[in-house]
Amino acid sequence: MSPVLPGRGPAHDTVGESVPGNIRTTYGVNLRSHLEVPEINRSTHPVDPWRWVETSPRATPLGVSETQFAVANGYLGMRGNPEEGRDTHHHGTYVNGFHETWHIQHAEDAFGLAREGQTMVNAPDTKTIRVYVDDEPLRVGAADLEHYERSIDFRDGILRRELTWRTPSGKKVVIRTTRMVSMVEKHLAVMTYEIELPEEPAPVVVSSQILNRQDGEDEYHIAPPDGHRDFDPRRGEGMDHRVLEPRLKRGEGGFQTLGYTCANSGMTVAVAVDHQLTTDDDVTVRTDVDDDAASVVYHAHVTPGRVLRLTKMAAYHTSGAVPVRELADRCTRTLMRAHDRGVEDLHRTQRDWYDHFWHRADVEVEGPAETQQAIRFNLFQLAQASARAETAGIAAKGVTGSGYSGHYFWDTETYVLPFLIYTRPQFARNALRFRYSLLDKARARAKELAVNGALYPWRTINGEEASAYYEAGTAQYHINADIAHALVKYMWATGDEEFMIREGVDVLVETARMWVSLGFFAGDGRFHIHGVTGPDEYTTVVDNNLFTNAMARFNLVAAAVACKRIAGLNDGRWEAICRRLELGDDELAQWRRAAENMVIAYDAELGVHPQDQDFLAKEVWDHDLEEPKRPLLLHFHPLVIYRHQVLKQADVVLAMFLRGDEFSEDDKRRNFEYYDPLTTGDSTLSAVVQSIIAAEIGYCEEAFEHFSKALVVDLADVHGNAADGIHVASCGGVWSALVSGFGGMRDYRGEISFDPRVPAEWGALTFRLTVRGVHVRVRVTHEELTVVNLNGGDFFCTVQGTEVPVPSGETVTVELDERAGACRPCSADT
Repeated sequence: MSPVLPGRGPAHDTVGESVPGNIRTTYGVNLRSHLEVPEINRSTHPVDPWRWVETSPRATPLGVSETQFAVANGYLGMRGNPEEGRDTHHHGTYVNGFHETWHIQHAEDAFGLAREGQTMVNAPDTKTIRVYVDDEPLRVGAADLEHYERSIDFRDGILRRELTWRTPSGKKVVIRTTRMVSMVEKHLAVMTYEIELPEEPAPVVVSSQILNRQDGEDEYHIAPPDGHRDFDPRRGEGMDHRVLEPRLKRGEGGFQTLGYTCANSGMTVAVAVDHQLTTDDDVTVRTDVDDDAASVVYHAHVTPGRVLRLTKMAAYHTSGAVPVRELADRCTRTLMRAHDRGVEDLHRTQRDWYDHFWHRADVEVEGPAETQQAIRFNLFQLAQASARAETAGIAAKGVTGSGYSGHYFWDTETYVLPFLIYTRPQFARNALRFRYSLLDKARARAKELAVNGALYPWRTINGEEASAYYEAGTAQYHINADIAHALVKYMWATGDEEFMIREGVDVLVETARMWVSLGFFAGDGRFHIHGVTGPDEYTTVVDNNLFTNAMARFNLVAAAVACKRIAGLNDGRWEAICRRLELGDDELAQWRRAAENMVIAYDAELGVHPQDQDFLAKEVWDHDLEEPKRPLLLHFHPLVIYRHQVLKQADVVLAMFLRGDEFSEDDKRRNFEYYDPLTTGDSTLSAVVQSIIAAEIGYCEEAFEHFSKALVVDLADVHGNAADGIHVASCGGVWSALVSGFGGMRDYRGEISFDPRVPAEWGALTFRLTVRGVHVRVRVTHEELTVVNLNGGDFFCTVQGTEVPVPSGETVTVELDERAGACRPCSADT
């Protein structure tokens, strides 16, 4: 017999009724109510729709501010450490995919467990520019500052800082700095440092450095050994050996180069810097180069009315095989090209790049300015995480922090790629091609786990499984289907058949083969998948996880459809694919049979889909309802968590979003009513999805509540771990919550539809989409939806079930129906 709904008592007579008002008043158990959104101090972080600003160096905990003010392009990232290198939580300069490997020592070993850990390496740091006036060092966190403002501008990705410092001797010093990681020149960072003494002259020393912080210790900040930190599995691993082995050091004048090889992975890196100092005062220069440090030290006597300006350009090149000397030559060429262009031109082209990005990706709300600021912060972080990732993946923290060791997860395909597919499809294509490049390693991993086809790793950098915690890691086989789902969504949105024929179909075929091999037909004739973990990591190694089965079914059908479509072209390429993949017609029939008979469990008594075969038989969590301890994973043994109906993140609810056309509106409402109170929100992957489904079923206050938490995950440090880097998947989810939740956009089989739910707090919502080369702007109010076809061909969509063609260059407005599920106004719901 199925257990009772949480907090409902023994009767089931309420099943099938719509739950009115606030769901928390209906359920006696609510595990997500603990997550209160901290207030952002607007006196130190003023509202600006295009910038994130701080007016005090102590406005936010150091680690959080370093994440918030990071500059990156998807390949290279620099945390927002102060230029002077002191008062830091964690120095960080990262190159996407540049990693060290290490042997995983299992306390109790078993066949097939992950053998090799991978950790993103802290690349040599070129940010540091120390300044001394009258031999007094500037330490911003402790300095006597008459003025301070630091900002990162979403319109050009430039970090700017201006401060006025009174030295201990009373000298007034004005300092202006900029820092930029170029979106145009992938390997380039550009920094400027200006010093002005408006009242009195003083001797000034500027020391510009390259530091190997991965292996060296900064005398001003010695990071604690990894073992001395508080336990948190979400952080990156520490290393117990020297990681970067010196291979090259050069220095001549203001040009210096260091090169290294990673001890175990064999990856190589070269870093070079070029300096230009301009001043009308006399200057002397000293250059030092060592294995782990290089510096250029300028001595000047700065007089009032004159500005000392240092321009520092840095180039980073990495490889898995290319010798360090060749990488050093590449750095030289990058810097020579940047030197010829100059800072002003580099800044201008950066602004041009972002102008184009926002033209395609901006989302606007007619509502509070702080909401607009936070929305653009999230979208800006998506650009910084993905734009120049290119041949690498998109890490969970991008290149803004060491959290999760720089690994790539299923987050990319599920949360980030939807944004890229409909705004910057080339970036999405790059991410999918990266998965294709790892197909051979996925095939090898499948053999290790005794299945056919390919099995992608749950977490990885180099394509090998890096999760030692297989219950909540390797067992998440659903990553295969997540990749396939993103691949098909990309195909629907772009019509890129060439990519599908050359590479995409290989991924679909091999992932489909894995599902047929993993699952089995039982005596009831249905296809079962046992021993897997879904997205919810608080429920592991289960049978017939609904999310996994629903996504696997999609994967199987998509593979069969793609193969049939390519075969129908009759251009000879299908035969080549069959030879390449050793594919027979009988396999396609197997996929379809497995999909048609896939177990999608449903509990008729409760009217809900069980998260897995045994989930509803578990006890509801009641351990810490009075004084909740969150996240649970840091306070309770996994076995305690696994015994209960408690979710770390949305599972069934996520399935209802991704495969929404396979669930009725009534299904969605009942499932949401059941699972939303059981979801702790311990994962930042939940709130955005819960917001989308809540909006779809008309639970406006719930939708807005979840969205409001997700919107400021990093700005307000909602989960207490923003210091480890930006929550990139949550940023992508914010876009989906806006466009798919409140904007009501869906794309099933390439057919775009809208059924919007604009919150009562906003007057309108405007977003952009690119579909099959057509760029449109969609504006939604409480009364109407307007589509502007900006360029390309004709655009076709449906609005609340009515077909709406929008010819090229034209604008079409559709009045919205007032119906029972509409979110208008939210305040009337209760």
